[in-house]
Amino acid sequence: MTRQRPSRLRELRRAAPFVLPFLLLFVVVYLVPTGYSVVQSFFAVKRSGLGLGGAETVFAGLGNYLRVFQDGDFIASLGRVGFIGVIQVPVMLGIALFLALLLDSSVPKGRKFFRIAYFVPYGLPGVIAALVWSFLYAPTLSPIAGFFASIGVDASFVTDGALPFSIANILTWAWTGYNTILIFAALQAIPEETMEAAALDGCSGWKAALLIKVPLVRPALLLTLVFSIIGTSQLYNEPVTMKSVAPNLPSTYTPIMAAVRSLSANDFNYAAAQSVVLGALICVLSVLVFRASARSVTR
Repeated sequence: MTRQRPSRLRELRRAAPFVLPFLLLFVVVYLVPTGYSVVQSFFAVKRSGLGLGGAETVFAGLGNYLRVFQDGDFIASLGRVGFIGVIQVPVMLGIALFLALLLDSSVPKGRKFFRIAYFVPYGLPGVIAALVWSFLYAPTLSPIAGFFASIGVDASFVTDGALPFSIANILTWAWTGYNTILIFAALQAIPEETMEAAALDGCSGWKAALLIKVPLVRPALLLTLVFSIIGTSQLYNEPVTMKSVAPNLPSTYTPIMAAVRSLSANDFNYAAAQSVVLGALICVLSVLVFRASARSVTR
């Protein structure tokens, strides 16, 4: 034991210069703002004299959180984001898995080209991608809508019913390549001996892909699923950019947009409560996904 402790201390000292910068940034950029938001969410600004008097910050307890759960606009924004996630995340990950399996197979040529091509949409800033798709969605500018109009079909991508699918399409286009590369990296880590043994047993092609490769890259699939849930919950750039072609899109379409509107109204404490609730929901959902995956593995 006495010999192991000095060796562990030496290892910690060697690792410290590499770990401490990350820990410092993590504390300053993440933990401190999060803690500050939590503290501010328990306060409220009160004004006297019909709002014309001086402002006073008072302790509000759980008052802001009660407002959050009584706020119909905020609850509706959670429902919209949840609906977009349900229809978009499975489709995106299914396409990403299919493309990753194609890249990992011996069929495609120009593998490097396709890896870059899949990754290019992710490399574009989200606002630029949203602007491009907004042009394609605009009723008066869209070549797609113009084509449908020429054959007598009235196709609009910015109606209330079509907006979730239009936004989901932008997300799928932008993030499928990123998830494809993550899954493909996991596929590349599968030992060749495993696939050779499967081939000797007569398991090859798509059968090997579904029965051997997919179960082995399950951790990567779980990681991409959690990342996708977190990313969808933080939806902001795409709907804000689309407001220029979709005036019917409300300013509280997503939870973050609702929090930004509260900030614009100088209701900082309420915005902090909204952010804390959103963050807590994301954490709970991520934990539930991890636990459900662990239970299915043990079974």
